[in-house]
Parts: sequence; structure tokens; C-alpha cells
Amino acid sequence: MRALTWHGKHNVQVDTVPDPKIVNPRDAIIKITATAICGSDLHLYDSMIPGMSNGDILGHEFMGIVEEVGPANTTLKPGDRVVVPFVIACGKCFFCDHKMPAACDNSNPAEKADASEVAYGYAMTGAFGYSHLTGGYAGGQAEYARVPYSDYGPIKIPDGVSDERVLFLSDIFPTGWMAAENAQIKPGDTVAIWGCGPVGLFAIKSAILMGAGRVIAIDHHPRRLELAKQNGAEVLNFHEVKVREALMEMTAGIGPDSCIDAVGMESHGFSPDNIIDAVKQETKILGTDRPHVLRETIMAVRKGGTVSVPGVYGGVADKWPIGAFMEKGLTLKTGQTHVQNYLPELLQLILDNKIDTTDLISHRLPLEQAAEGYKNFKINQNEWTKVVLLPH
Repeated sequence: MRALTWHGKHNVQVDTVPDPKIVNPRDAIIKITATAICGSDLHLYDSMIPGMSNGDILGHEFMGIVEEVGPANTTLKPGDRVVVPFVIACGKCFFCDHKMPAACDNSNPAEKADASEVAYGYAMTGAFGYSHLTGGYAGGQAEYARVPYSDYGPIKIPDGVSDERVLFLSDIFPTGWMAAENAQIKPGDTVAIWGCGPVGLFAIKSAILMGAGRVIAIDHHPRRLELAKQNGAEVLNFHEVKVREALMEMTAGIGPDSCIDAVGMESHGFSPDNIIDAVKQETKILGTDRPHVLRETIMAVRKGGTVSVPGVYGGVADKWPIGAFMEKGLTLKTGQTHVQNYLPELLQLILDNKIDTTDLISHRLPLEQAAEGYKNFKINQNEWTKVVLLPH
């Protein structure tokens, strides 16, 4: 089959690789009909996440048609059309039983688990196409994929619903929804969201559906800010204003009730600290993440407020404002997305036409042009807001 593979920093290419096969009784093989490039994929493209090997298949947002199922899989059958969650979870361990599939204890193979256990204290949960820290699983930017524990993760899609309407159930819609849920939004609250990329846009949509009175979106790309505005947000261009001062003025000196960091480890901004962060990140020793946005959310949120972090962080960061965090009495909620928990509810929102999941798509490319998609999604983020790849 053809698949997009990683060969080093800013070097991805479509290669011919072996077809996936059933390995375990609960597996399924999926013929992929649509997949997408995620902002998190750019961390791999930039070599900011360790644990990648030459030839690894990328991609964790995908859907398709079931081709084959293992003998223990009684949930799916060939011909079923499914969306696959990016996190791989067994459905039976302590964490899955407690509705935390993104903390599954069984999906990261024992021979892969040591690296993330050293880095984070516990082995990370398995994920598709996202380094050997998360199990080294082949990703979905390919013609076919093996899906472990497929009787628990994938959700069946009814006939007559286009791929593009449901594809983002694989990651960015549930991630934006959980980000808004973690923000503990009450009716009428003011929510500030840093980053109007795909997750940020879904966080905006979700916050409004959850009853936020005002959503203020922060970015600097004009098209992204326009998309945020079209989805009901007020917008701030961080090249044009001092964000914290602007937020204080907009909230009568109180600050937003909650702040969402939808940017993560490669944030940019006009700050001497951020320049230092960038230098430290390049050394890979003094620091691995640029936490400029995280700092700003903690300083901007009102006293007693909540900071939600769907943005990916991978290592260590400097100048954590722990004093402000403690003295202001803040709540911080973060984590990988418990995708499986949200799929039925979010699919119903789509079927009821209560949310548009397609307006952020800017480009549709055949799989063979995936390298071009990565390059432009990296360097031309204003026009390339979301890229869908079509393997067949």
C-alpha cells in the first residue's frame, strides 16, 4: 500500500510499504477513505517530539470502511463505515473503566512503554502515528490501517453522511469539546481562547454551544481570525495589541472566567521570555517547550478562574508562574482527549446540524501530495487552515 512516512525533520514522503495484517483477535483492518493533517503532526514534522524512527507511518485523524476483523471482534463487520479515535484504548483496564480511555494502561506495548515511563512517570497511552513513546503504531495517512481494540474505539457512521462532516470526530472536534468542558464554562461566562487553528476553532464552537456569553479568540493569522469571528467570537490580533491589557479592558478589569491554551509547545509571541524559550528549545537540554501562551493564560484569567490546556506539551518548560497560579486560586485541567467518551454525543450534534465541522477545511489533496500539504500547513498557516488527504 501507499503511506506517508517520516524520514527526519521536515522530511516526509509517500512510500510503498507492506499492507497491515490482523495481529490480535480484537483488531480490524480499515480501508481509509479520508484522513487529515493535524497541528500535532507538525510537532513530529519539526522533530520536537522524540521517539520517531525512519519510515514510521504518520497520521492519527482518519476514517474508512472495515475490510477485515479479528475473531474476537463482535462489534464491527466488513463493510461498516467508521471513524477511528486517535487514542488507542482497550476498554477494560482501570482507566478505561473509569471513563479515561486516553489514560489506558494496556494500549502501549510493554517493549515500547519504558521511554514514556521515564519521561512522564507512567507509560503513555497508545496513539496512531505518533512516535514510539505512544506505542509506535502505524498511522492513518495511508491506504489502510490496523486498528487495535477496534471493538471499543471506532464509531459507526450512518449512510448519507459525508466523510468531511464526521472525519474530525477522530480528534479535533472531541479535543475542542473537552477543552471547553475542562474550562468549566457556566452560562454567560467569558472565555478567552489562544490559537485559532483547528482545535481552537472547535473550542470556540464548543464553548458557544455550552452557553458561554462571550468568546474572545487570540491569533495573528487574518483568515483564522475571520473564521473565529464567523463562529461567534470576538477577536484579538496579538501583533496589534497587548493581549492581557486588552482582555482586562474587555472584561472591566476582572479578566476572563476561563482561558484555553490551544497552542501548546511551539507558541510564539512578542516577549523576551519567548525568545529565550526558543533558544532553550533548540538546545533540547535547557528546555523543550515554549510555554509563552500557557504563562499568558495564567496571568490573564480572573482570580478563581480555570485554565484549560488542549495544546500539546511534550517535555519541560521554564518560568512557570507558580506564584500567580497559587495566589489567584486557579484550576488547571489538561490531558489527552478521551475521544471515545464523546463520540455518540458529538455525532448526534452533527446529525442534528447543530455544528458545522467543515468550514475550516481549506485544502483537499490526494495522499500522494501529502508532503506538499505538510509543508504548506507549516509555513502558510493563514491560507492552509486544515488539510484533508484522500488515499483512494
